[in-house]
Amino acid sequence: MVFSGIPSLVILQPEGIIRIALKMYVVESKGGAIACMLLALFFLGTWPAVMTLLERRGRLPQHTYLDYSITNLLAAVIIAFTFGEIGKSTHEAPNFSTQLSQLSDNWPSVMFAMAGGVVLSLGNLSTQYAWAFVGLSVTEVITASITVVIGTTLNYFLDDKINNAKILFPGVGCFLIAVCLASAVHSSNADDNRAKLSCLPSDDKHRSVAADITQSGEAFPVKERKAKFGTADFLVELENRRAIKVFGKSTLIGLAITFFAGLCFSLFSPAFNLASNDQWHTLKKGVPNLVVYTAFFWFSVSCFVLAIILNVTFLYYPVLDLPRSSLKAYINDWNGRGWALLAGLLCGFGNGLQFMGGQAAGYAAADAVQALPLVSTFWGILLFGEYRKSSRRTYVFLASMLLMFIVAVAVLMASAGHRK
Repeated sequence: MVFSGIPSLVILQPEGIIRIALKMYVVESKGGAIACMLLALFFLGTWPAVMTLLERRGRLPQHTYLDYSITNLLAAVIIAFTFGEIGKSTHEAPNFSTQLSQLSDNWPSVMFAMAGGVVLSLGNLSTQYAWAFVGLSVTEVITASITVVIGTTLNYFLDDKINNAKILFPGVGCFLIAVCLASAVHSSNADDNRAKLSCLPSDDKHRSVAADITQSGEAFPVKERKAKFGTADFLVELENRRAIKVFGKSTLIGLAITFFAGLCFSLFSPAFNLASNDQWHTLKKGVPNLVVYTAFFWFSVSCFVLAIILNVTFLYYPVLDLPRSSLKAYINDWNGRGWALLAGLLCGFGNGLQFMGGQAAGYAAADAVQALPLVSTFWGILLFGEYRKSSRRTYVFLASMLLMFIVAVAVLMASAGHRK
């Protein structure tokens, strides 16, 4: 008997002798896979809110992303040396440390895993700047929808169509409708903000709150927030506090960054799928496929290396008119570091759980975690006051967008299959 989702007991009875052998911890049941997806959904929907909070408090995104990258890799290492080491290592299912020493044999799969980490790193880095221009909710909706439309389709064919196409692709269609509604939400909310700001005297639009911040010693003091969420005064105070200044800049910049991030996100899961299942037969005969934990380790290593290279470069050559920084300034910047480290852990464990669920039920179904805007929108409204005091039209678009996401998640999870 094999008990799915736990270190399995395989009971054999040759000639009356019972032998018990432990095998590696692998999620095998559909229920276990769905549980992994739901937990991943919460983690992956929460870490963007933490990163956005820090940017709105004035912390440079380069500093935040460097901290995030450290714990994001740490999460993969923890998963690899715990789940990846449970049970007996066999030729068909070697544990993490055994497979790590077989790099000369499985390097083609390692390359696919690292390619997935590269595109994910580019996508995550891009969204960090897009959040400032178009908001947390809209950014997450657009990127998630592009990911599902392209990535889920690729995963469906890579997984040998183990997911129910009659259920899966209507779910993909719901995500596509959601991205259209997200664009409508953004356009309507931008009109609402312009209307609010037009009522302010021109001097008020450019006033600074730096003196109060200096006196309090905090980047985002509670006493500082005199204006109510959603008011014109609140928008002005937010602009003065935040690290990325957006007043006077075209929102097309934010949308362009968002769509680029979505394209990057749409490729990381198919690349990971190829790394762990070798559908293109790049491994030599007899070489076992990468177990999900080994693939995730190499995936995270490439994500970490690229993030360090790009963000250290952006310290000295910043983009979007951000102030220049340095490694020394980054090391001494402890304001919000704990939150940034937490964001990395949430993202790392969220990605790991997504891949564990995808390996069991199909990576196309695992793309249901791209419903993370449901969680991000909740945090955006609760923490950042997004859509407060907006027009009725904006609320209608927002409610329609969220409803479409709920339907899409339910349909996508219903399409889950079972990998043999």
